[in-house]
Amino acid sequence: MTDLDEQGRPEPPIAADETGTLLGFLEFQRATFAWKCGGLDAGALKATVGASSMTLGGMLKHLAYVEDYWFSRTLHAREGQALWGTVDWKADVDWDWHSAADDSPEEIYALWDDSVSRSRAAVEEALAGGGGMDQLAQRIRSDGTAPSLRWLVVHMIEEYARHNGHADLIRESVDGLVGE
Repeated sequence: MTDLDEQGRPEPPIAADETGTLLGFLEFQRATFAWKCGGLDAGALKATVGASSMTLGGMLKHLAYVEDYWFSRTLHAREGQALWGTVDWKADVDWDWHSAADDSPEEIYALWDDSVSRSRAAVEEALAGGGGMDQLAQRIRSDGTAPSLRWLVVHMIEEYARHNGHADLIRESVDGLVGE
């Protein structure tokens, strides 16, 4: 049974194997992000802080893309969600961030939820194959290397931890919600 904190986030296990620990921290970071973005309307999802153009809506869409990129495209060499293939990334490398302003909260939340669900399934599938965290991604990088599943999971923990700091500042400016 997973212990939940006061915000409903799953506590990472304090004495687990490598896989359980890494996935526990990734789920905690995902849940923290969901808490910071939860229940907001379109105006709140477009709010910025100071000179930054970063929004929670943009962050949701960006993290949906990043989830899909690393766990579908890189880990399993599959095409991600169809949406990403329609984007002219050369024309706007930050399309995921910018285009969120045109999306409804329901669309953005559903996109992120779907990406996270697909990522969880992709990791479960990889682990069921028996290679553990040492297995290499199927998509080879331009330098001929492939990251391990361990690298992908740690990278996603880092990605969420960084953006959770941003989300904390923006959410506090929207409605005063604070907390780790």
